[in-house]
Amino acid sequence: MGYIRTYSGIYFDPVFPDEKYIKLEDIAHSLSLLCRANGHFPEFFSVARHSLNCASEAKARELSIRVQLACLLHDAGEAYVSDVTRPIKAELPEYRTIEDRMHDMILRKFGVSDLHARELSMINEIDDAMMYHEFLHFTGDRIFQKEPRLFRKPNYTSLPFKDTESEFLTAAGHLIIQVKLGKGDLV
Repeated sequence: MGYIRTYSGIYFDPVFPDEKYIKLEDIAHSLSLLCRANGHFPEFFSVARHSLNCASEAKARELSIRVQLACLLHDAGEAYVSDVTRPIKAELPEYRTIEDRMHDMILRKFGVSDLHARELSMINEIDDAMMYHEFLHFTGDRIFQKEPRLFRKPNYTSLPFKDTESEFLTAAGHLIIQVKLGKGDLV
């Protein structure tokens, strides 16, 4: 079997994906059910909530709508290829190639594939800062020597997955419209 069946009923090949089959509803649904930290936090905390927090942090930092959308979608590929923890991912270059291809396709599909190196760096910085503060909040662990600064307090509330899915879809829809209207460089 060379495909997965998505929430919307599409038979999707994650190794050789076709952009026309990427659906925001599949991404939102899947990420709202995927748990951060490979399920090792003491309570459920979804990838969708993490992504919403990253987008909110980008907004708090007064970064462009394009960067806010890219922050929201930075883990969207996990809806199709799942996730692998960082220590394992470092040992799997082929997985990384597949994941990068999926990520690039998703950004292209939603109009933010032409990010500059500085924008990509900010997205990675926000992702790492969120990860640090998630581990601090849920486990008490300080995973980096220097605590990254956050501009707004993340939402760690455990909500029903349907609420998080809906919030993700609403945020994505709003940001995608802004990018399509050419307001992607405005905050």
